[in-house]
Amino acid sequence: MLTAALVSCSSGSIEKMAFETVSSEKTVAITSEEGAPQCKVQLTLDAAVENQGERAKAVNEALARQLLDLEAGNLQTAADSFASAYTESYRRNIAPLYRDDRNDLNKRSWYEYHYNLTGKAAQGRQGVTVYTAELDYYEGGAHGISQRLLMNFDNKTGRLLTLADVFTPGYQQRLNGLLEEKLIEKTGAKDINELREKGYLYQTEMFASENFALGEDEITFVYNPYEIAPYEQGLTELTIDYGECKEILQDAD
Repeated sequence: MLTAALVSCSSGSIEKMAFETVSSEKTVAITSEEGAPQCKVQLTLDAAVENQGERAKAVNEALARQLLDLEAGNLQTAADSFASAYTESYRRNIAPLYRDDRNDLNKRSWYEYHYNLTGKAAQGRQGVTVYTAELDYYEGGAHGISQRLLMNFDNKTGRLLTLADVFTPGYQQRLNGLLEEKLIEKTGAKDINELREKGYLYQTEMFASENFALGEDEITFVYNPYEIAPYEQGLTELTIDYGECKEILQDAD
């Protein structure tokens, strides 16, 4: 379903892109029995307006691929396909398990699935659109999963930008060091050892995630649960001002 247009443009800047919101919702019961558990899918995503040509196609293809794991140029079609496939998989693969557990009321909640995905586009650094997707889903188990997914698009071409497009070759050591400093500061740790005592970087070294946003004055890195810390620590957000990393920025001048 297509809703009101969101236009990310302003006077004097023809490079900025226009977006409109597409949505898809689908709910199915796990069996035909009255009161059976359900799977609910709700997708609400900003899509690049298609009359912007190849750059809009590039953005929408990247969104379908990154967010829905589908190869499609039309985001509405991709969203509808995802909702149908997800709910069909739920009934096909989970229903047999539910039939074994249906008489155990303590297990009923395990089968109440949901998948909620919202994506919003906003102007970031000059010439860049920042796309933020918030995902919340539950597929049984002890708890659901929440994630924030970030993407950056070149407004001229619609190309999805990577860290290699932003930083100079060999940037990793310097950037990883800055991020580790920010993490130590954020958590109030004295050093890397105390940081690990708090549960961070217990099984990994600090790394620059491709899950980043190019803001007007800073670059923000987001680490979802389990990436650099246990689930209970939640999402970790680290921000570096451009001035702090100018020596490794490609366009620092």
